[in-house]
Amino acid sequence: MPKPVCHDCKRFYRCVRSGVIVLEQMPSENEAQPGKAESWKWTPYKIWMADLWRCLGCQKEIISGFGQAPVSEHYKPDFAGLLPLVQYTVNDC
Repeated sequence: MPKPVCHDCKRFYRCVRSGVIVLEQMPSENEAQPGKAESWKWTPYKIWMADLWRCLGCQKEIISGFGQAPVSEHYKPDFAGLLPLVQYTVNDC
């Protein structure tokens, strides 16, 4: 898989940590805006493993390299126990 590229710095991102835990959230209200603007309108949905990448020029970070399937989903018995391990959250779907 090719490495991501920083558009601003014209450099490759470098993987700085493999296996970060990402919480994907789903809207809990109609027309919830994705991102940080209306974070209270989102609720936990899926937990993923992914990789944290950083541009060594500008220090911007991205999360990429998600697994083929989530580690757990909101309806599974182990889901609530995994929530304290979440390192990053995404409010989009």
